[in-house]
Amino acid sequence: MADNNDDVRLRLTAVSKRFGAVRAIQHGDITVRAGRVHALVGENGAGKSTMIKIIAGAETADTGEIEYDGAKIQINSTTDAIALGIATVYQEPQLFPELTVAENIFLGREVKKRGTVDWAGQNERVVELLELLGLPAKYATASVGDLSIAEQQQVSIAKALAGDAKVLILDEPSAILTDAEIEVLFEVVRRLTATGVSVIYISHRLDELFRIADEVTVMRDGKTIGTYPIKDLSVRQIAHLMVGEDLSDARPHRAVPQGPAVLELRGLTRAGKFRDVDVSVRAGEIVALYGLVGSGVSEIAACVYGIDRATGGELLLDGSRTLLKSPEDAQRRGVALLPANRKVEGMFGFQSIAFNISAGHLKLLSKFGMFLDRARETKVATDLIKRLAVKTPSERQPVNMMSGGNAQKVVLARQLVERPKVLVLAEPTQGVDVGAKEEIHRIITELAEEGTAVLVVTSDLPEALRIADRIQVVRGGTTTDEFGPDASQVDLLAAAAGGRE
Repeated sequence: MADNNDDVRLRLTAVSKRFGAVRAIQHGDITVRAGRVHALVGENGAGKSTMIKIIAGAETADTGEIEYDGAKIQINSTTDAIALGIATVYQEPQLFPELTVAENIFLGREVKKRGTVDWAGQNERVVELLELLGLPAKYATASVGDLSIAEQQQVSIAKALAGDAKVLILDEPSAILTDAEIEVLFEVVRRLTATGVSVIYISHRLDELFRIADEVTVMRDGKTIGTYPIKDLSVRQIAHLMVGEDLSDARPHRAVPQGPAVLELRGLTRAGKFRDVDVSVRAGEIVALYGLVGSGVSEIAACVYGIDRATGGELLLDGSRTLLKSPEDAQRRGVALLPANRKVEGMFGFQSIAFNISAGHLKLLSKFGMFLDRARETKVATDLIKRLAVKTPSERQPVNMMSGGNAQKVVLARQLVERPKVLVLAEPTQGVDVGAKEEIHRIITELAEEGTAVLVVTSDLPEALRIADRIQVVRGGTTTDEFGPDASQVDLLAAAAGGRE
């Protein structure tokens, strides 16, 4: 596109950033113009999150140049960014629910008059911001906890604008919103750009970019592939730019045993999270539920394991309708879960590997149902450490002293103490290095070949293609298209993003 410097608000040129041995950005470029919506897209690990952190001052670039309103600058902190007029609104509203809207907006930067907070002047400014965003003036004194998620997000935007933001970064703003709420968000964005605010819009939902964005910058493998007028592209073309060539290391075809489904979901629904989910998994089969951030795919795993309760539909195990009331109930029925957030939901970091593996299996590993059999605990732990190739000097090493990949394998090992009939894996290789990812994929395949029905819930597109026998796409909270292992990345991403042709 033609480069008119008159309306350039922010420009990053040849930016790079390294974290240890990992080069998050090799060469990043982006030019953001006044009064326009600039979309930034890329797969997980493409570098877009690091690019945004550099703009917001949360990270500092190793190399490259940053220009703001035509002048070369440095952004060394979030304070620097805010002072320039750069504000960020994250996917989850970062507000205090017990405080009022006005108190949240001016928290830490209260308007003072003769040494005390000028409540009247502060509320007057809040009312102006609320009117700009289409919210009633009475919300100024309302508690944030009484507002809807969409309204809380608008309050987050108002908080950003209270600092006279000229560049507003919206990070996955639509992921937690309904279609009606997204339309409200878009109207707010249009009002802001009409006043000259520049908006950087990050989203995995490619179809919505065509309703709100003017330009789109695509990143892949830490590099800016290019910037394009949105009107010149389609969802499929953006998907192709994001993924490049199809995987060259596709796994060999695996023969899947035929037979009845061990796990079957029929119209499974959890109000407000997902609806009408249909999927079946046979013994020895690996089925992937693939969806983008905010698609509802992650919530499905929690429901299958009994963490959340379905509000509609059916879950069947071995053909029998089953109501899983809790994780303990799921475990008794042969269902195991590897949670997505291993640090919060999956492990006791300060405890040993052996402790983490035996947790949840104390009845099996106890003498007389009362005392933990330490010898048996050690044997089970060492056997699984060897089987899963966990790198550790001892089963007594604390898990928080291990690498992310090895910690993930310890959490997986716990699910295998009693071989599950159904294994649900939520984002099984999230945050692990390439070598650990390959080892975990090998373990998953081995478990399937031993007869376990495996359901992989993932937002990692190459992962879904690498290990699954069938891939079910989740979009907008429901299952849509189904693909085989020979599907292309472009077709899958386009289906998940709403642009399958």
